[in-house]
Amino acid sequence: MKQALSLRQPSSRAAIPASQPLGLVQAQRLHLAAQGLLRPPRRRARAQDVVAAVERMRLLQIDSIHVVARSPYLVLHARLGTYPPEWLDEALAQGRLAECWAHEACFVPAAEIGLHRAWRERDGHWAHRHAARMHREHRPAMDALLARIRADGAVRAADFPREDRGASGWWEWKPEKRWLEAWFALGELMVTRRDRFQRVYDLAERVLAKLDPPFVPCDAPADALRRRFILDSVHALGVTQARWIADYYRLKPAVGDAELAPLVAAGDLLQVRVKGWDAPGYVHPGHAELLGQAMRGQLRATHTALLSPFDPLVWDRARVQAMFGFEYAIECYTPAPKRRFGYYVLPILHRGRLVGRLDAKAHRAGGVFEVKALFLEPGVEATPMLLRDLAAAIARTAQWHGTPAVRLGRCRPATLAVPLRAALRDA
Repeated sequence: MKQALSLRQPSSRAAIPASQPLGLVQAQRLHLAAQGLLRPPRRRARAQDVVAAVERMRLLQIDSIHVVARSPYLVLHARLGTYPPEWLDEALAQGRLAECWAHEACFVPAAEIGLHRAWRERDGHWAHRHAARMHREHRPAMDALLARIRADGAVRAADFPREDRGASGWWEWKPEKRWLEAWFALGELMVTRRDRFQRVYDLAERVLAKLDPPFVPCDAPADALRRRFILDSVHALGVTQARWIADYYRLKPAVGDAELAPLVAAGDLLQVRVKGWDAPGYVHPGHAELLGQAMRGQLRATHTALLSPFDPLVWDRARVQAMFGFEYAIECYTPAPKRRFGYYVLPILHRGRLVGRLDAKAHRAGGVFEVKALFLEPGVEATPMLLRDLAAAIARTAQWHGTPAVRLGRCRPATLAVPLRAALRDA
C-alpha cells in the first residue's frame, strides 16, 4: 500500500480581511506561536509532548556539540520546559520518530519518513550524492559491512577499532563510520536508537518495521512532494516570505512568489501583507485562526527562553534579521580570533523579542553552568521584568541540565552584571 499524499490539512477558515496589513510585531508573534515559543508551557511536560513538538516544527535538527546540552534537547527545552532528555531517545527507539536528511540531519515524525525517503531519491541531496560516490569507490568493503549488519544485527561506529587513535573530528572519521553514514544517506541503513547519543545503525527494513504509525511507502511525483514540503514549511514558520521557504527543507531551486500563486488561488495558502516587508507574506490556512488573533492584537508574547544556535527560529540568518532585526551567526565553526560573541552562543528570547545572547558552557562534573559572556542588543533596556525573566530562564536551563550553580562572567553593558547576579540569587 502506497502513501497517499495530501496537500491540504484541516484548517479553520476564519474570514481574513485581505486588505488589512499585518504589523511586524503581529507577524513576529504569529511566527512564535507556530513554533511553540509564544507562551511558556501551561503544564508539566509529558513524554508525548516531545513527539508533538517535533510534529509542530516538522523536523528537529541534530548537532553533536555539547558544551551545553546538545542542540535537539535544548530546542525541546525552550518549548517544553523541564523534561527528561531521555524522552527524545525513547521516542526514536520506539519508532515514533525517525532520523533522515532534511534541513540537515534531523529527527522527523515517523508518519513522514515515507515522504523524506521518496524525496531523497528524487532531489539529489548532497549527502546522497557523496554517499553514492563513496559506494562506487569502496564497494567491496561497504557491501561487506552491510552484509555483516544483515547477519549479526545493529552496530555502532564505536564497534570498529581504529588504528590512528589520535585522530578526531568528523573530517577524520574512520572508514567504517564513513561507510555507515554513506549507507544511512543512501537509505539502506537507518538509526534504530542512540546510545549516549551515538547512532546505532540497522537495516532500514528492520527500523521501518517498528515505526509507529506503521511505515507506508510514498510514490508521489516530485512536484507533489515539493508542494507538500512547501506547505509544511509555511505551516511551521507561521508567516513567511517566499524567499525563506526553501531553506526549511533545503529545497532546490529556491521558492518564489510565482510558484506560490497557484497555491494561493487554490486556497492552500493565504497571502498577507506585512508592514515593512517588500514582498508578500504567506500563511498556511491551518493557522487562519491564529492569523485573525494576530491581526486583532490578541497574541501576547510572555515566554523567555534560551535558544539553541540550531533552533528553527534562528538558523536562517536572513529570516531572523528581517523578522526580528537580530543579526546572528553560528560562531562555533569560526576560528576563535574571528568570533564576536563566543563559541556556543545562545540567543535570548524575551516576550516576543530577541534581546541578546549569551556564551555558555556547562561544567557537568562540578555542577556549574558558566555564562562566559552575556550581551544585550543595542537599545535593549535592562528592566526589572527582563532581569527577572532572564535570570529565571538561565536558572531553569542550568537546573534542567544538572548544573544548578550559575557562574556569571562579563556582561555588556557592564552595568548589567550586578543586578543580574542579584536576580540569579533570587531565581
